[in-house]
Amino acid sequence: MIGRKKEFELLQEAMEKPRAQIITIYGRRRVGKTFLVNEFFQNKYAFKHTAVSPYDDNNKLKPGILKLQLQEFHYSLRNYGISPDEPIPTNWADAFHLLQRLLESKDDGSNFVIFIDELPWLDTPRSNFLTAFEHFANDWVSARKNARLIVCGSATSWILDKLLNNQGGLYGRVTLPMFVEPFTLHECREFFREGGYAMDEYDIVLAYMAFGGIPYYLDMFRRGFSVPQNFDSILYGRQAPLGNEFNKLFNSQFANPEELKTIVRILAGKRSGYTREEIATKGNFTSGGGLTRLLSSLTNSTLITPYLPFGEDIKKYRLTDQFCIFYLKHVENNQDATTYWQSFYNSPAAYNWAGHAFEDVCFAHIRQIKDALGIGDVITRESSWIVPGTKSETGMQIDLIIDRDDRKICLCEMKFRQGLFTVDNNYATKIQDRISHTSEITKQTKPIISVLITTYGLHRNEYAGKFQKVITMEDLFR
Repeated sequence: MIGRKKEFELLQEAMEKPRAQIITIYGRRRVGKTFLVNEFFQNKYAFKHTAVSPYDDNNKLKPGILKLQLQEFHYSLRNYGISPDEPIPTNWADAFHLLQRLLESKDDGSNFVIFIDELPWLDTPRSNFLTAFEHFANDWVSARKNARLIVCGSATSWILDKLLNNQGGLYGRVTLPMFVEPFTLHECREFFREGGYAMDEYDIVLAYMAFGGIPYYLDMFRRGFSVPQNFDSILYGRQAPLGNEFNKLFNSQFANPEELKTIVRILAGKRSGYTREEIATKGNFTSGGGLTRLLSSLTNSTLITPYLPFGEDIKKYRLTDQFCIFYLKHVENNQDATTYWQSFYNSPAAYNWAGHAFEDVCFAHIRQIKDALGIGDVITRESSWIVPGTKSETGMQIDLIIDRDDRKICLCEMKFRQGLFTVDNNYATKIQDRISHTSEITKQTKPIISVLITTYGLHRNEYAGKFQKVITMEDLFR
């Protein structure tokens, strides 16, 4: 098991508590939720069930889905000991009563675990599933000190709305909410080393740029293949295993995937993102509660991130899921080119992509950057900042601004290079201009520290002193 130390500790604490536990585990599709649960419990359950996806390939509700779900639930009950003679339940209330009878027959006083995977898929229209589940969890599970109910799902908004923020029968009943995050670079390095891959930190950062820290995607890498060869084998060609993953990602997590994909495509068009009003205009959405729910769904699923640009008071939304960014930019319109990335890898366009993608990797590792700066415990606000140009003045872009509560501002430049980064006279002037402009905006109330975040470090010359702090790729792996 790579990483997940914190999650294991939390689960262990929950198992040792002398009262019933209702544990909700959620996170992005393919992030490893089910694997985490199975590894911790070693597949030793009093009952386990995995829901059937209620939608077909066209994201239409499957006909007779309630009957199918109840049949599959009945098969799981039989696998764990219910009599085959028991009739298939026709509603969820009867299904959970059957489950209660099964568990009562097994209860010997020791802790027992019930695991229902992809729980949101069971809540189909007019199924009354949630009412029956609430009664089971609230009335039966909560009354048994040795009961451990684990529910899991990728539909993050459903988990938050129906379970964690539930104002009905499940209000306050979830004892441990656990959001499973993608791997960090440190965990990715552990993963590839454990798998015997010949990949150094530079290769791992490249992999992260396209796939993020999603274990399922990284597990598709083939040993003995270069990073470009792996990109091609996983993403390009008719048989590519992740060729249609973008659509599957949305169809499996959301009930309204097309609207959400529209928003993601809009945000993919501008790295600094758009305001809510700009999204509404570009996507022909009404700027009301419906758009709020859509943006909330994408935010809760960690596909997009809201932020307040430095010096501004209107929130923007950025696309921050590495896989979605890469797919829309480089995969969707090039899938038939089976060696696309090997041909593209050393081109100027590839270097441009890597520079932007490295910025996204850095934003995903703000904690490591703060630790490298020695400000891990300081309250900060992070954002990018773009100052549009005018007829008389050149525009300005700062990759990352860390606004600190200890009266400092860090202006961070991010540079992805195959060797040391060199500051020349022109670039030194650009750095000084950015410092001066930021000082004007802040009315010189906070001293400004210039920071370079790069792969291998800084070449020492007469201009190197423009950067007061240098953070390398190795710091991001801590």
